[in-house]
Amino acid sequence: MTFKVAIIGAGSVGFTKKLVSDLLKVPEFEGVEFALTDLNEHNLDMIAQIIRRIVEVNRLPAKVTATTDRRKALEGARYVMNVVRIGGLEAFADDIRIPLKYGVDQCVGDTICAGGILYGQRASRRSWSSARTSGRWRSRGPCC
Repeated sequence: MTFKVAIIGAGSVGFTKKLVSDLLKVPEFEGVEFALTDLNEHNLDMIAQIIRRIVEVNRLPAKVTATTDRRKALEGARYVMNVVRIGGLEAFADDIRIPLKYGVDQCVGDTICAGGILYGQRASRRSWSSARTSGRWRSRGPCC
């Protein structure tokens, strides 16, 4: 069974390579299409080449597409992964530095504790935008 997984923010070369490499090990992902999208065309091209090479060398039944057009990447996707790093590494550093200034030492600043809250505030608007673009999310009123 084939299906499409769209990865928004795929230009993070190290993270995307590890994510896709792990997914390629799952038998249920046999024949999957990874549709990569990012605003940074240079990084997007680089990660697409890397993943295509992994697929080719290991003779895996997978397809890799890459586009800067988010709507095109989302078209027909069964799953959407939003791995965008809003604010880049500079903002990530602030997610660690600001809580530390007030005595909150955290090992990770993007998913837990005060740094996770800071990251969530930056990322939530973009995540909702991506959900709307995918066509899967529909507002059901003020509570949903």
